[in-house]
Amino acid sequence: MEAEPWILPEQDELSMTLHNSAVTMNSEEEFYDAETGLESGDDLSDVSFKDALVNDCKDSSNAIRPQDNGVWERRKTLPAPMISRSDYSVWGILKKCVGMDLSKITMPIVFNEPLSFLQRMSEYMQHTHLIHKACTLSDSIDRMQLFSCVISLCQVVAAFAVSSVASQLDRTGKPFNPLLGETYELTRHKEAYTWTNPFCCVHNIIMGKLWIEQYGTVEIENHHTGDRCVLNFKPCGLFGKELHKVEGHIQDKSKKKRRVLYGKWTECMYSVDPKMYEASKNKGDAKIKTQQQCAGEETEGGPEVQETVAVIPGSALLWRIAPRPPDSEQMYNFTRFTMTLNELEPGMERLLAPTDCRLRPDIRAMENGDLDTAHVEKDRLEEKQRVGRKERSNAEEEWLTRWFQLGSNHHTGAQDWLYKGKYFDRNYTNCPNIY
Repeated sequence: MEAEPWILPEQDELSMTLHNSAVTMNSEEEFYDAETGLESGDDLSDVSFKDALVNDCKDSSNAIRPQDNGVWERRKTLPAPMISRSDYSVWGILKKCVGMDLSKITMPIVFNEPLSFLQRMSEYMQHTHLIHKACTLSDSIDRMQLFSCVISLCQVVAAFAVSSVASQLDRTGKPFNPLLGETYELTRHKEAYTWTNPFCCVHNIIMGKLWIEQYGTVEIENHHTGDRCVLNFKPCGLFGKELHKVEGHIQDKSKKKRRVLYGKWTECMYSVDPKMYEASKNKGDAKIKTQQQCAGEETEGGPEVQETVAVIPGSALLWRIAPRPPDSEQMYNFTRFTMTLNELEPGMERLLAPTDCRLRPDIRAMENGDLDTAHVEKDRLEEKQRVGRKERSNAEEEWLTRWFQLGSNHHTGAQDWLYKGKYFDRNYTNCPNIY
């Protein structure tokens, strides 16, 4: 799958809302649990979840527990471990569907993970400390890197773009398809860049262990300065020599190569001067270095990742993947950040739109380990979508988006879904009852 460009607006602070109003689903086709499109938008909000009263929190397994100092801490695990998929075969299902439209095949819920596709997309914001660091840098080339983890916006953003796919390692579960009108709200910091994502390929669907490969070219553009970064996610190759490798460079508006970037999207990324890179290739003096931690990086308490990237002398570490939590394998291989995406913070329900992913009963049931309820709720929601589509068709009514509209992206000039305001008025009285 090749994702649409991820647009980062020019704002120091924002609340981001992901909304699946009507991209592929706007055609009113029959609903099945298959991947669809996604739009993103943003605006400032005067209301935050921190303003909510902590006593709004219900005493449940999903609630955040207060610490002794009264500070609420995000959860570090899921309410229940994942359900084993050992008794299920993807090929066993697909071979019965030969000749069918793959987009209309409903996969068993056991192959899902307890997140909506909108939440899965929001994992791009996991390593926002890199963007925060970029905001402190003045030089545009410096901002595309992170020299010695302190200086250097284009290299930082490049590291951020690579890190955004790192959470997909070993993640073979399918997120829940967003319902028509579903939303997800996430508050984070952002900057003004666009980029495309590499292709994601899942291997061994028919037999063997499933594993994920990222490959293809990623281009990052600073629309203000004209600086550009080109990253090549290398395909595995016949003997796996290039597995997970990423190489590329940053060039200024005159197309002069300013920095070379290299590493693995599963481990780390480094930056080096182009001349030193070429000299090292000729000498072959790159070595595997002892791990060091980047500024602002959080560790997750799991085993350290054995680094296999040979480091060129004079290189600067831009980003290193943090170890997964100790129980990650039993929790859908989620990172600590991912485990918080479906969490309901204290007082959050009274501020969220009723269409927010966190309120979906099928995802909540699966997260709690209740597969039977999750399956029943998933079927009910799918049928509810089909009935709604039929009713609108009979009444000759079209689905109308509420907070986004098609227009020209002022950065790229391409057609895009643009935020049209009013979401953060928190007036959701006219929201559809999709759950």
